[in-house]
Amino acid sequence: MPKIKSHSGAKKRFILTARGKVKHKKSGLRHLLTGMPASRGRRLRHSKIISDNTTVKLIHQLLPYK
Repeated sequence: MPKIKSHSGAKKRFILTARGKVKHKKSGLRHLLTGMPASRGRRLRHSKIISDNTTVKLIHQLLPYK
């Protein structure tokens, strides 16, 4: 069987933990930050674990060898 290619965009955006959970960085911290409250910027700094099962299954398909 040939190897399956991993999705390049998913490789850059998602990290799989040791238990198979999917982590990602929150969006909204690239530009137009001057009008944003500092408290929102602090909240967006932290990464998040995806809890939706259908989304997790899709990401596992995009990253077959992680």
